[in-house]
Amino acid sequence: MNAPDLHPLNAALIPLLGTWQGPGEGAYPTIRSFSYGETLTFGHVGKPFLALQQRTQERESGLPLHAEAGYLRPQGDGTIELVLSQPSGIVEIHTGTVAETEAGVDVDLTAEAVHLSPSAKMVRETRRRYVVEGDTLTCDFWMAAMGEPLTHHLRSVLTRQP
Repeated sequence: MNAPDLHPLNAALIPLLGTWQGPGEGAYPTIRSFSYGETLTFGHVGKPFLALQQRTQERESGLPLHAEAGYLRPQGDGTIELVLSQPSGIVEIHTGTVAETEAGVDVDLTAEAVHLSPSAKMVRETRRRYVVEGDTLTCDFWMAAMGEPLTHHLRSVLTRQP
């Protein structure tokens, strides 16, 4: 079976496609700073969205830490939506912008809504940014949670995998 053609609305997101891996660092006012390993995959099925799947693990032991899955939905006018779910009971709905750059793409997203299951930790607001420069993807994540204002929480610098 042949791979489907990329939907035209996904053209600006081509630099994201594939699997990315690398180290990350986390900090937040209510916890100790930490490091982790991350794998992030973006794929497509010929429809006007990219699927994303993210996994993190402890750097030393390799034990799983976090996971999330969702869809980037370009709108064709330089704007984009992200629908993302986490097994911790958090669902995020973002809107933002896509900017093609000389070296790749810059996707900047702010949550329009954060929905929580009854057992999820209280997260009020999130923001995400994905910047591709050649074979490097830098991911930044901000959140407002546990009574803290919107604060930078995570940064990973990933390398495109063959």
